Amino acid sequence: MWDTDTARRYDAWFSTPGGAFALGREIRLLERMTAGWPRRGQRLLEIGCGTGIFLEVLHQAGFDVAGLDKSPAMLEAARTRMGALADLHLGDAEHLPFDDNEFDFAVLFTVLEFCPDPAQALREAARVARKGLIIGYLNRLSLHWLFTQGLPGRRSGSLLGRARWFLPWEMRHLAMENLGRRPYVCRCVLPGPLPTWRDAPLWRQLNAPILPLPIGAFCAARVDLLGDPARIPLHALKAKPGIG
Repeated sequence: MWDTDTARRYDAWFSTPGGAFALGREIRLLERMTAGWPRRGQRLLEIGCGTGIFLEVLHQAGFDVAGLDKSPAMLEAARTRMGALADLHLGDAEHLPFDDNEFDFAVLFTVLEFCPDPAQALREAARVARKGLIIGYLNRLSLHWLFTQGLPGRRSGSLLGRARWFLPWEMRHLAMENLGRRPYVCRCVLPGPLPTWRDAPLWRQLNAPILPLPIGAFCAARVDLLGDPARIPLHALKAKPGIG
C-alpha cells in the first residue's frame, strides 16, 4: 500500500489548495502542542514519518530528530527531503528497534489509523520516549469524516477509506489504558468539510483556529509521561532576561 506512487501522491496532495491549507493548520497544531517542550539537545522520534514533511518541521523547531517508517518508498522520500539532518530507520511502529528511553519525545501523526494493534504501538512509543508523546489522529467526530466516509456511497478504496478513524473519547481511553493516567491535552483543527479548506476569509475564519473541543478533522493529543504537563509556551523562552 505504501509504495513509491503512494509517496508521490501523498506529497502531491499537500501541493493542492486544500492540502496546503490543511498542512498549514496541522503544522500550527503541532507547534502549539510541542510549545512547552524543551528543544536543545532533546531527541525526538517521529514514528511513521512518511515522506518527512513533519520531520522537517520538527527539525526546524530545534529538536534532534529521528524518523521511522515501515515503507522503504516513504523512507527514501524522507531521506531525499532531510539528507543528513535526520537519523532514519526502517521499522514497524509496533516493534520499535530502539532501547528503552532512547528518546526524550515521540510523535505519531496519523499512524495509529493504519496499525493492526494501535495499543501496542502506543506502548512501544512510551517505552522509547522518556518525557512525552504527541498523538495526531483522524477524527470520526467531524464533518470531514461524515462527508468523505460516513454518508452512503462515500467510502472508497483510498487511503482514507482504509484508515481507522478514532472518536476523541476512544483515543483518550486508548491512551489512558496503555500509558497510564498521565496528563492528557487534546486540541483540533479543520472543523469544516473539505470544500471549506481554503484561504477565502470566511472559510479561513472557520478552519484556522485551534479548538479545545474535538470537532475538527484532525486532532492532536499530548501525553506527558513524567506526570507534569508542559507549562512554558515557547514564546516565553525567547523573552530577554530582566524584562517584565
